[in-house]
Amino acid sequence: MRQVPFTARVVALAVVTLVGVGACTPDRQADPGGRGGGLAQVGSVEQGTGAGGSSGPDQRTRPKPTPTKAKPKPRPTPKPTRTAAPERTAPTRAAGCPQGEHQREVETYLARLGGFGRVTVDGRQSAADCAAIKKFQQRYDIRPAAGRAGPTTYDVSKRLATTDTRRCKAGSSGTTFCIDLTRQTTWAVRGGKVVWGPTVTRTGMPGYATPAGTYKINYRNLKEWSDPYEVWLPYWQHFTQGMGYHQTTTYLHDKSIGSHGCVNLLPADARRAWELGKVGSRVVLFGRRPGT
Repeated sequence: MRQVPFTARVVALAVVTLVGVGACTPDRQADPGGRGGGLAQVGSVEQGTGAGGSSGPDQRTRPKPTPTKAKPKPRPTPKPTRTAAPERTAPTRAAGCPQGEHQREVETYLARLGGFGRVTVDGRQSAADCAAIKKFQQRYDIRPAAGRAGPTTYDVSKRLATTDTRRCKAGSSGTTFCIDLTRQTTWAVRGGKVVWGPTVTRTGMPGYATPAGTYKINYRNLKEWSDPYEVWLPYWQHFTQGMGYHQTTTYLHDKSIGSHGCVNLLPADARRAWELGKVGSRVVLFGRRPGT
C-alpha cells in the first residue's frame, strides 16, 4: 500500500475545514449575485429550488416534460329525436291568469258581443282570452277583474249576449230607454238605432219589484237626495212612483239585494243615460226580474 506523507494529510484536512465554514456564511462581496463560481445567497437558493422563477447557479435545468396528448374519446352517436311540438299553455293558468269554471261559456258570449279583443272558443285559458275577459270585467265593474271566468262574469256576459233589443217597442222619434227586467239589462234607442248599451242594470228586489210598462221621464236632477233611505242618488231621472234611473250606491252585482224599485246603473252608464235623456224621454220596461 502506498504511504501518504504526513504533511499532505495535514493540508487536505485544512482545506476541508475551510470549505465547511464557508458554506454557512457565504461572502456576499465575493459573489454578490449568487451566480457564477461563488456560493449562492439564501434568496437565490430559494429561487433555485423552485420558489422563484429561475434556476440557481448550481442547478441544472431539467427538461420540461412533453405533455402526452390524450386520445380524443369517441363521441356517442346522437340518437334520433322527434321535434318537440310547441308546449301548450296549461289549461288552468295562462300568463298569470286563472281559468274559471265557465271558461268556454264566457268565451262564447264575449265572441258574440265583440269589442273586447280576440277570443278563442276552446274552453282553454290563453293570454288573449285573459286580456279580453279582464277588459270585459273592468267595463262592467266585475270584481276582481283578474280574467277568471267565474259565476258573475258568466252571468253578466250571458245576460248581455242574449238581450234582444228588438223586443223594445221604441218610439218613432226622440230617445227611448228600454229595460229588460228579466235579463236585467238596459239600452237606449234613437231613430230606430241602438245608441247606448245594452248594459247591465239592477232593478227592484223582492217586495219592491219594478213594474213593467211604458212611462216618461218627468223629473231630473244631477244629484237627488233620497229622504226615506238617506242617500244621494247621482244622475237621477224619475219616471214613476218615486222610481227612476240613477247611479248605484252599492255593488251592482250583489244579487242578494236590489233597489227599492229604481233602475240602478254603473257610474259610466248613469252619466251616459243622463246625457241622452231629458224630460219627456220615453221609458219602456218589459219582463220581470227573477225572484220578484
